[in-house]
Amino acid sequence: MRRLLTAALISLLPLMAVAQDLSEDEIKDLALEAIIENPQIIIEALSILQEQRNAAAAAAQAEFLTEQRAVLESDPNAPFMGNPEGDAVVVEFFDYNCPHCKRAAVNVKELIAADSDLRVVYREWPILGAGSVFAARAALAARAQGKYEEMHVGLMEMRGQADEASVLALARSVGLDVDQLVTDMQSEEVTSHLATSDQLAQSLGFTGTPAFVIGDALVPGVASVSDLQTYIAEARSAVEGD
Repeated sequence: MRRLLTAALISLLPLMAVAQDLSEDEIKDLALEAIIENPQIIIEALSILQEQRNAAAAAAQAEFLTEQRAVLESDPNAPFMGNPEGDAVVVEFFDYNCPHCKRAAVNVKELIAADSDLRVVYREWPILGAGSVFAARAALAARAQGKYEEMHVGLMEMRGQADEASVLALARSVGLDVDQLVTDMQSEEVTSHLATSDQLAQSLGFTGTPAFVIGDALVPGVASVSDLQTYIAEARSAVEGD
């Protein structure tokens, strides 16, 4: 395709050479005629523009990832499971009403069980409606009563959609003080976590859940256990090489 563009530009050289003797309208007409005769010029130009935009977006995401590494991997306001001193970190963005996230949760559980040096940081990112927001707030608020893991696992294993009734029923079943939970759901810590998750996810270019950050890798969608382990191994190798 680039050869086509180069050839097209070469074909316009005579036009450029005599452009000083032509009016602006005549130049436009000749340029339009060249494009009509060789429409690949437009296709190639759009392709190059998209490549440039993709490269710029990737560079911006990489820069943001470097700048926000500590927030992503060590935010004290983000719950985690696994080894608190783990030498590898997986950051997961998820929504409790996302069926793909529930599939991914099974893989993440297996990862944690198989890797004693892994820490998984959870970023609640409720993007699928009011029920998702209520569930995320409830899970985060459960931290104040030491029950985040129970709520997280219960919500991921819940059949059907999470909504106010089903979330509060789960909260009672895991032994939470529901009145206190509802109060804590509006805390600054909970609100701040959700706002930070949204800002991080959008800056990293994520458009849906689940999505993972593993080292320098951005992994949207459900990934197999083996694929996740490969990303983790690459992240460890990168740290050892520094």
